[in-house]
Amino acid sequence: MRHRTDVPVPEIHGREGFDSLVRKLSQYFVEQFDAPHTFEELRKAIYPRQLKPLVQYLVDDVSHPAIVAALLALKWHFSVLEANDDRGLSSTRGLACEVTAWRYVTHLTEREAIDALCYELPVIPDIDDIPSQDQEGNTTDFDGTEETPLLDEGAEALDASFYDEDPSASRSQDDTCFASTFANLNALEIAAVVDAKKFLSQKAIQRIIDGIWKGDIVFWETLSTHSKKEAKLYNKVKSDPFCRLRVPLYLKMFEVLFFAAFLAFYYTVLVQKPVYHMSGAEYMLYIWLAAFAYNELVEFWDAGSTFYAKDFWSIWDLGIIATGVAFFIVRVIGLVRRDLKLTDTAFDILSVEALFLVPRICSLLSLHPYFGTLLPSLKAMTKDFVKFLGLVAILYVGFDTTFAFLARGTFSVGKMNWILIKVFFGSSYLGFVSVAISPVLGPPLMFIFVCMTNILLLTSLIALLSNSLTKVIDHAREEYMAVYSVYVLEASTSNRLTYFIPPLNLLPLLLRPLRLVLSAARLRTMRIVLLKATHAPLVGMIMAYELLAAKARDRPRVRPSYGLSSRGRHSKGAPTLLRQPLSVHGAPARPLSPLAVQARCASDPDDTPLKDPTAALESLQTLQRAVDDMKNELRSMTEELHHLAAAQHS
Repeated sequence: MRHRTDVPVPEIHGREGFDSLVRKLSQYFVEQFDAPHTFEELRKAIYPRQLKPLVQYLVDDVSHPAIVAALLALKWHFSVLEANDDRGLSSTRGLACEVTAWRYVTHLTEREAIDALCYELPVIPDIDDIPSQDQEGNTTDFDGTEETPLLDEGAEALDASFYDEDPSASRSQDDTCFASTFANLNALEIAAVVDAKKFLSQKAIQRIIDGIWKGDIVFWETLSTHSKKEAKLYNKVKSDPFCRLRVPLYLKMFEVLFFAAFLAFYYTVLVQKPVYHMSGAEYMLYIWLAAFAYNELVEFWDAGSTFYAKDFWSIWDLGIIATGVAFFIVRVIGLVRRDLKLTDTAFDILSVEALFLVPRICSLLSLHPYFGTLLPSLKAMTKDFVKFLGLVAILYVGFDTTFAFLARGTFSVGKMNWILIKVFFGSSYLGFVSVAISPVLGPPLMFIFVCMTNILLLTSLIALLSNSLTKVIDHAREEYMAVYSVYVLEASTSNRLTYFIPPLNLLPLLLRPLRLVLSAARLRTMRIVLLKATHAPLVGMIMAYELLAAKARDRPRVRPSYGLSSRGRHSKGAPTLLRQPLSVHGAPARPLSPLAVQARCASDPDDTPLKDPTAALESLQTLQRAVDDMKNELRSMTEELHHLAAAQHS
């Protein structure tokens, strides 16, 4: 196996357009990799020789905000080419893009990593002048952040316009292909859309996503007509308290409360079952259903079809809406006509709602690593099961046709279908009626049918589903991180300035007619006032929670003697940690932020940061102070032992 170490890094001056940047990086990966490799090989053996020079160059000499986004977009391009690649080179190059993006982020400071991962690609002006979405969502003309489907359209054009073997043999026919495809998306969203699960599962990336989840990183700092969306570290002094409504952690809490009330109204209506009138609980059920449907519509507009479909629970949400709308229509018709049969049908439809509503309220479990892994497994097995049903249907139709005509005059077509369905699902004793179907052909055909369905097909289906489960479980952490990342990003990266918690999200609809007479700035101001007037109790709950959490963190712990770790002298599972020494003047050392602590833990041992040259000196000084502090502790312990010895002799 030969390795190319003399491939020059691409010349990036920092002013390139997004497509030009992707093209330059593409040339490097195509020339660098001519043999397939696994992710582990790229991460350990290949990286120092073939990828580290590029990472070093990007960190030291390049200042471009879309570096990570370009690498992930290029990973998607190579994924598209995998269908026609028998050698596995496209897969290797795509994985190399993920490794490069990940290692690039590990060499950045906290602020730089946030900027690189949360930089949103601008919208390319179009000649048709498509209206764009208003920041606070006052318009219904959304540009659709993913107006071009990310995984289908444009694959052929990209196949011909980007480098494969001879970089000089092809040139782009569309200079804005990638820029328009990924417009309004940041690097984290692109990673979720293109299934860059290796990238998303790395600690350096999850540190940023955890910061977004907990509210340590925010996209909105103020609420005013001039507010702009920008990823920043949360500053309690500068930040508007109402911006905490956008924190995904709190959104999930309010979502659980919303579904709990939804479920309470649902069960109340089913138990009461008012026939000739609508009860108060039924009116509340309709309000909750309307608020939920409108919130889903807003999320679809904000996230785009492709990113919205990435959420596992979007199918359940659509099921809740469809069943609720069907119930409402049949219910109203039954009340108007005074038709008891239609009313009973309406409540039968409502009872089906539980199939979607009960699992949806338990979606909180998907944030747990165990259940978060089972969801992708269930999704993969469902896809394989649906594909397998095609083969089952073909065989079933063949046998059904044969038995229906053999049993003509003895069993009706419906009766024969029902017998075969029961036999298929295990009631093999029904096969003894085969003599009545046909004395000659009935028994052998029924024997073949039973063997193929109960033995061959079902065994094959179980093996197929087990294989799907195994493949997902083998990458359990990656699958869970992908599910977790999609939820966090979907909940936090909306372009709307004012976000109303359901069912309060129905109130801004009252302001929509004012768009005809008021300016956008004036209407935005009214929405901000309405938000603060209606969500003040919720913000108060959030502030109280954060205050109690801060007090719990700052609560002084019992300091162990002799400077030992609070874990105890013989604690297991982790090495004893040196306590933070005091400064020369006795003032306590400045504590690191949670993100900074995680950043140090997530740094890769094989690489040293290429920026911040004073970091090594500061670490050496910190170590020296720790050593001096240990000497003082040892001296104190020695004196104590002398005193104890003297006391015993006396």
